[in-house]
Amino acid sequence: MDTLLTTEFTGRTELPWGRSYAMVEPSQFRIDYAINPFMDTAVQPDPARAKAQWHRLVATLRELGAEVHAIEARPDSPDMVYAMNLGLPVIGADADGASDPRVLLSHMRYPERQRETESAADWFARHHHRAGRIGRDGVGPHFEAGDAFAWRGELVVGFGPRTEESALPLLAAELEVRVHGVRITHPGMYHLDLAFCPLDERRALICPDAFDPASAAALLAAIPEPLVITEEEALTTFCANAVVIGRTVVMPGCPRHIAEQLTAWGFEVVVVDVSEFHLGGGSVRCLTNPLDVTVGRDLLRVPGGAVVLAQEGESAA
Repeated sequence: MDTLLTTEFTGRTELPWGRSYAMVEPSQFRIDYAINPFMDTAVQPDPARAKAQWHRLVATLRELGAEVHAIEARPDSPDMVYAMNLGLPVIGADADGASDPRVLLSHMRYPERQRETESAADWFARHHHRAGRIGRDGVGPHFEAGDAFAWRGELVVGFGPRTEESALPLLAAELEVRVHGVRITHPGMYHLDLAFCPLDERRALICPDAFDPASAAALLAAIPEPLVITEEEALTTFCANAVVIGRTVVMPGCPRHIAEQLTAWGFEVVVVDVSEFHLGGGSVRCLTNPLDVTVGRDLLRVPGGAVVLAQEGESAA
């Protein structure tokens, strides 16, 4: 069984990325439809409370030293507040070695969310990101960026409920990185960011119940020191849907055993209430999109790209 154990990354004690974020202000946030098990159009978020929670999260990230860039919401896109899914920003280098920011825009599975990408494309263009796509308007494979994490030199990508397996080789080739695909089977953990959270280069939160047995085993084997959470903890506290800034973990909720282990590992835990956004099926990570993932530092460049699946081993993209 192939794993994610990239020796170049084993000595780091912090994630290098996670200090710059794009977020979408929540002025249009509401539940107009139900595309995940958390959504109920009869249960609407409180606008004032949602706004206050969002601003508290922004203030917390900035207090911890992170940059936050706000994207204006679309009136016709109530889920756009979950900025993580707009696209996958990656900083590369051009032929002369100069910084080359780009974004692989998401191709949302549900038509209700596909309009968001156009506004995101405009924002990224104004902020000097080259845009790429592997699907658009229902044509081509679906890819949602909430399924992708840079970790230990590779891009860990969940597929199944939202991102399609056929997107993986295109994603690998487009970014020229190695993609490690894990199959998500749990309907309530439809994005990887609800079941997996890298903490540093040795540790990560993981809910094995989100995956098929082979993917769960492969991902557990790839984490030198996993912090396992239960299905109940993942679905009721959204604790894996967190962000890490240096040695601080910003979480929406933290069961006691998780807090004790994080503290023992030298992390500080900061809990921020974003419960209004749980009504739409997202939390801290879903509200934030990291802008500082860098090829050559966080992702090893693999010419042509490569894909590895738990069931099949590695194959060229």
